[in-house]
Formats: sequence, structure tokens, C-alpha cells
Amino acid sequence: MTFPWLKGHGTENDFVLLPDHDGTIHGELDGAFVAALCNRRRGIGADGVMRVVRSAALGEESAGEWFMDYRNADGSVSEMCGNGVRVFALHLTQEGLADPSTPIVIGTRGGDKTVTIDDDAISVDMGVPEVLGVSKVSADGHTWEAHDIRTGNPHAVAFVERLLDAGTLLTQPDYDETVYPEGVNIEFVVREGAEHVAMRVHERGSGETRSCGTGACAVAVAAAVADDAARPATYRVDVPGGTVHVTWQTDNHLVLTGPAEIVARGDMDWIA
Repeated sequence: MTFPWLKGHGTENDFVLLPDHDGTIHGELDGAFVAALCNRRRGIGADGVMRVVRSAALGEESAGEWFMDYRNADGSVSEMCGNGVRVFALHLTQEGLADPSTPIVIGTRGGDKTVTIDDDAISVDMGVPEVLGVSKVSADGHTWEAHDIRTGNPHAVAFVERLLDAGTLLTQPDYDETVYPEGVNIEFVVREGAEHVAMRVHERGSGETRSCGTGACAVAVAAAVADDAARPATYRVDVPGGTVHVTWQTDNHLVLTGPAEIVARGDMDWIA
């Protein structure tokens, strides 16, 4: 099978993009194929795959023409990706499929997301977060209280003394499966200053990644709640791959702002 592909990243959270505008190239987008593409030894290598497909081609109800069909690195389906949707929007504008001077509506399994582009800063309205209860997470012999925050994906946010306390994160940290029956992204967070935090993340289906957009949003929400911060409140979130900013607006919506890049492209002859 021969098909076009691109590689992009948002604060080093990297993705393979598969243009498949009418859904005729990749069919149901097989999970094993996605996992093979994402393999960093035997494939292109990425934290996930985004198929660039028209909403109508998938039968998705969306106000946007384009749908981000996102899969984790293990081939499992994911609701949303805050870094990915910025890369997705950049690709649309670079290919002339969307106008960068106006807001771009992109369909996702986490609902429609509106993206605005201002030079190198790409902002996404991530919608209204859900602030739920607390549970426990454990890693490297430590256990912490974790805040249950939903920002398109489920997150367990744990404040720690040092980011290294979470260990290597080569394996999935322990979490309460009754709270997160479909898995969870787990963020380990330290305070760096006023409205400034740093984080590491273990993403379900991908392992530790260099950044997580929905995770950064969840971390900002957890910090703002702990700070009893007045809105609008903007938090700087440092991730291993760079920095993003999250604004919790007075209308309760979260806006994630950060960079995105397309770094490679080509046509592949895939040998199954």
C-alpha cells in the first residue's frame, strides 16, 4: 500500500498525519497498522496518528469540515489531543485546506474544537473542564493523592515534591480502575512559581511523552482550584518538550496556546 504521510509535533509531542480526505485510503484505520507506524524502531515513530479526513466521510456530526481521527501509539482510539489538534490545524493551513486568518473548527471525538493562529502561537478552545473527585496514583514506590480532571480525556493530576519522584515512567503507574475504567493520563506536577508549574505525563496507550495538551489543561485547572484563583487565570506549564500556556476564562472555557511544527513528509510503500 502506498500512501502520503507527514510528521509533526507540538512541544515534542509527535504525530504521524495521514491525509485521507474522503476516507478511501485507510478504511477503518487498523490499530495494528497504527501501532506499527508509531514504533520508533520499525516504523516512522510517534506518540500517535492523526488521520486527516472530512467529517462527512466518517459520518461524524461536526460544524467543521475536517475531523481529527486520532489514535494512540498502541492503536487505541482517543477522544482528543490538545497538542495534536494544533499540529492538525497547522497542516490544514499549510495545505490550503483552511484559512489561517479566521477561526478553524475541527471535529474530534471530544467535540468540536476552535483553533486560532497568530504567527507561531496556535490557540485551541478546549471547552469546559470537569473537576471531579480525588483518588490515588502510585509510581516508583510512592503514592500520591490525584485530582480527577476531565479535559476531553481523563486525567489524574498529582502534585509531587520533585518530578523525579515518579521514577522512569517506563511502565503504567498504578491508578484506581474503578474511577478510570477506560484508562487515564497521569500527570506529576511541581510548583515553579506564581501561576507557573512543570509536569511529566504518562499517557494511556503511549507511555511517557514529552508533552500532553489536555494534560497541561488538567494541570492548570488543578493548580487554579488549589490556588482559588480568580478567572481569567493563565498558567504557564513547562513540559519536557517546551512550554504551553493555559487560560481558564471567565466563561469557564480553557484555551491552550503553544507552538506546532510540521517537520517531514513523504510517500510510503508500506509492507505489512
